[in-house]
Formats: sequence, C-alpha cells, structure tokens
Amino acid sequence: MEYSRSEIMSGVTLTHIRSDKFKTACLSVNLLTQLKRETASMNALLPLVLRRGTALYGDMEAISRRLDELYGAAIEPVIRRIGEIQCVGFIASVPEEDFLPAGSGTLRGVCELLGQLLLTPKTRGGLLLPDYVDSEREKLLEMIRARLNDKLGWAVSRCIEEMCCCEDFAVDRLGDEESAEAIRYQKLTKQYRALLQSSPIEIFYCGRADKKRVEDLLRDAFAALPRGEIDYEIGTDLRLNALEDEPREYTELMNVAQSKLVIGWRLGEAMEEPDFAALRVFASLFGGSTASKLFTNVREKLSLCYFASCVADLHKGLLLAYAGTDAERSEEARKEIFAQLAAIGNGEITDEELEAARADVRSSLRAVLDSQGSMEGFCLSAALAGADYTPEELGELCADVTKEQLAAIAQGCECDMVYLLAPDGGEEDGEEEEREISDEELAAFEEEENGDPETNV
Repeated sequence: MEYSRSEIMSGVTLTHIRSDKFKTACLSVNLLTQLKRETASMNALLPLVLRRGTALYGDMEAISRRLDELYGAAIEPVIRRIGEIQCVGFIASVPEEDFLPAGSGTLRGVCELLGQLLLTPKTRGGLLLPDYVDSEREKLLEMIRARLNDKLGWAVSRCIEEMCCCEDFAVDRLGDEESAEAIRYQKLTKQYRALLQSSPIEIFYCGRADKKRVEDLLRDAFAALPRGEIDYEIGTDLRLNALEDEPREYTELMNVAQSKLVIGWRLGEAMEEPDFAALRVFASLFGGSTASKLFTNVREKLSLCYFASCVADLHKGLLLAYAGTDAERSEEARKEIFAQLAAIGNGEITDEELEAARADVRSSLRAVLDSQGSMEGFCLSAALAGADYTPEELGELCADVTKEQLAAIAQGCECDMVYLLAPDGGEEDGEEEEREISDEELAAFEEEENGDPETNV
C-alpha cells in the first residue's frame, strides 16, 4: 500500500492509499467542526437532508438510479464524534473500473455525485426543502431516542455526560432531543452555508486509482466549494486531572435486570506526550481483550459480572471500564476493578499478560488493513490526533512497550466518575438484560465509540 497526504484545495486535505487489495474503492468526505451542544443536532441532520436530493437528481429515487448506472456504487451519510470534533459527511463504495467494461467511469461519476450532494442540494428559493428537513428531523429524533434501548451504550454515554459535564465532550454525536426538535429549514440552511465556508475538510481514498487522477477528479467535483475563513482552531480540550479530589458518583435507576457499572478515569500525565502504542497496549492489558485483567479476574475467576471490559479514548484522554453485574454484587465488582488497575500500577504484570496485550493490539491493527471502512476511520482519527503513522507502523511499536511504561500509565490515572445504572425495583421488562453480553456485541460497541463509519448511521 502507498500512503500519502496532501492539501488539494484551500482547507481540503486528501489521504490517498493506493491498494490493489480490494475490488471496490472507498471514498469519504468529512466536514470538521467543533462539537457544541447548540449546533450538534443541526450538523448531524445535514448529511441526512443532503442525501435526499440534488439540483440534478431531485429525490432519493433519482439518486438511486444514478448509483445503479455506476454499477451499484453506494453513498451513505456518516456522523461521528472524534474527541471534541464533530465529523459529518458521506462515505462511498465505488466498484473498481479494472473489473468493469471500458469507459465505465465509476470513480468520476461518484466524485461528481458527492460534489453535487454537498454543494448543490435540492432547494427552493435558496433554502433547503422543508419537507426533506422535517422528515429527516423525525428520523434523527428516532435515532436519539433509540439510544435508550442499548442499556450498555446508554450507561457509558451517561457516565461521559456526567464526567465531562463542563466540557464539549459531554455532547453526543447526534446532539440532544430538545435541540433536534427545534430545527427548522431556515436555520439548517444557515448552518449548512456556514459549515461549507469555514470547515476544514478531510477526504479519504483507498483504491487502485493513482493519486493525481483522484486529486484531479476531486478538484473538478468540488470546484464550486465556497470558502471563507477556515476554522483551523477546532480541537479537543485535554483535562489531565479529575474535576474533584474524590471521584464523583452518580446512580441512575431504570427498569433493568442487570446493573451497568461504568468507571471513568483521566489518563493524566500519559497524555502530555502520548505514546499511542503504549496506551493501546495498556488498554488491552487492563480490559480490552479476553486475556485482560478485567476479563480473567473480575469476570472469569471471581464471577463478579456478566462482562467486564474497557475502552480508552486517546483523543480526550479518558479510560472507561464497564461491567454488567447483579445489583447486589456491583460494589464488589467496583472494588475489584480498582484493584486490577492498582495491580498494573504496582507492576504486577506477567510476561504472558504483556505479550498477550501486545499481540492483541497488533492483531487489531492488522485487521484494520482488511477493511477499507476501518482504514478510513483509522486515518481520520490519526489525522485529527496529529499522528503520522500507518497501522503497520503503530503495530511494530507495540513490540517495544515495557511493563514499566504500563505501570506508569496506570499510576497516572485519576478516577473522575463512578456511574451505576441500577434496577429500580419494578417489574423487569424483558429477557435481554439477563443474558451475558457477547464478545461480538462488545466489539461492535467499541467500534462505535472509536468512530468506525459503518456503525455510525
């Protein structure tokens, strides 16, 4: 694979990966803006509305016909939160022309259609269509309300909201229900124009076309992009220390059978000059795999919970451990989770545990190379972190991570929030809560937290 990054227009950066591995190409366009409560829902709604129709292809049926003409190409809206940056736009799957009749022009056609979706939406009097806005607003509200159906996801989100209550990171990628309900077409049109003017744009391509051809097609497709003063000041505010001297605690009662325990730490000094390889290995060792401290001790040996895992957000500098427990055992599980983190801090790491954590991270990074969607998410995340490495390069660095590095990271963690979603004593509403959460479900949840576009719409 050949990897490169270049600015192709004012504030528009292309990440190009030349690869013959796949029979389809992946192309995404992401507008970047600061995550804010007052605009998050509008930004999330925009790609949903823009996907409804363009000046040339007035409705979804016409767009679908055009995609069929492009041999089954696909374009979907994407909405992500990476740190405190909201990323909205489109991701496309493009059949490779090497496997199609001569002159198929699928890449050119998809680039043109992406440009039309973004720059020439169907309007009336210069405003986005009220019917499209109203219809997609209701779908967005359904997505926001549906978060409550995933109790684990809800618990993690609520922990983040309480833990980061004074920070933009508390805002969900879809915004909130109250803000979404207030969106009208005039207001959304104004926000749309502001985003086009000021947002840095990240474009990703992975496929067989060479860099110059992709650049030329994109410049043609986005030639009419209006640009004003581009906001390069967007970013994520890193808080190294807990908000208070003692961890804050929050208990929420709900009609559930299992308690959901979520504990949040700030990664502290490890985020001053972050070593991303060491941080990934640390997260794997603590709770990121079936060989981790949480899985083998809290779940398997002590049977304190149905599942126990963790995820680290390396943009915001947060470590979140989560477990599903019986109500009467949540305090025992909590103490043991803290004990396992303390064990790492004390250097109680076997050679087998260290090698298993290294191998887990290397394996997950190799898996990135097998999915264009995962590569797209990885490259976007790395770009926003200011990191210049490929998955292979990051994987190689894991071999040099030491026990001393992992112990230092654990010692620097400061607990900021302990959140418990507990049964309210009412009649339990379904069997789903009583079963164990599968490893596949946990992996899917962690993918969503880490911004894989395939899970974000």
